[in-house]
Amino acid sequence: MTPLSASLVRGALTSPFKRAGRPDATLPPGRLTSPAAAVAPGPLAAYGRICGFPESGPLPLTYPHVPAFPLTMRLMAGRAFPLPVLGLVHTWIEITPHRAVDPAEPLELTVYADGLTPHRRGTEVTMATEARVGGELVWESRSGYLSRHRQETVPPATADRATASRTSAPAAAPAAEGLPAVAEWRLPGDLGRRYGAVSGDRNPIHLHPLTARLFGFPRAIAHGMWTVARCLAEAGDPAGIRTVRAEFRAPVLLPATVTYAADATGNAFALRGAEGRVHLVGSVDRSG
Repeated sequence: MTPLSASLVRGALTSPFKRAGRPDATLPPGRLTSPAAAVAPGPLAAYGRICGFPESGPLPLTYPHVPAFPLTMRLMAGRAFPLPVLGLVHTWIEITPHRAVDPAEPLELTVYADGLTPHRRGTEVTMATEARVGGELVWESRSGYLSRHRQETVPPATADRATASRTSAPAAAPAAEGLPAVAEWRLPGDLGRRYGAVSGDRNPIHLHPLTARLFGFPRAIAHGMWTVARCLAEAGDPAGIRTVRAEFRAPVLLPATVTYAADATGNAFALRGAEGRVHLVGSVDRSG
């Protein structure tokens, strides 16, 4: 059993004993770090194919999230983590590449929990990831994960702290609905299983309609990280990107036909579904 599979099993076993939304909930204070290791060419090539990235060149902007995910799952599946890991929904991500990374460079990865805030649909946790090469910070990200549940009454002081904390989440790109269409993608019903096999993220909400229904979704939904990766791959040249911000507004129910939309610069982008429903909205900040 792989470390990620073990974490998924542990998360499934501990989830029923965790009650999301506890007013006294706290996050584990420690960090988890993996030793420096080069990216395996096979998994990287498979990731590039399913997301649309070129076969050669620097590491895709979204890729460090993949080898770091087992660490993230290990932390979230632990007894000290207050939210049930099963059914967590990725709500937003902010990626900061400090420089281009060659796939042959060994990456040291670190993850930690960076915040816990009330959300209108439950409780959201912010998870941070850092990638280093020889001690140099070359890439980092922050992600929001939502545990959906009935919201309990939040003390005013807690609500004030939560509001202040949530200002660090990425801002949505303006006028997402008005961005011109660039490409149309037909997403197969097994996309969640295929991306899960590549990324290791086998959350039941992505795998099958039956398992997705257990968490309130009528069908399996696409991974948020696949949608933002596919958008960035379509945008092309990553040179000069300082920050990528994306907000996952509505799940993509599989199978689906979606439209990638972007402005002329590619610095504002969106993924729209039937009748113009916005699934993802994002922005890119570039140097110069």
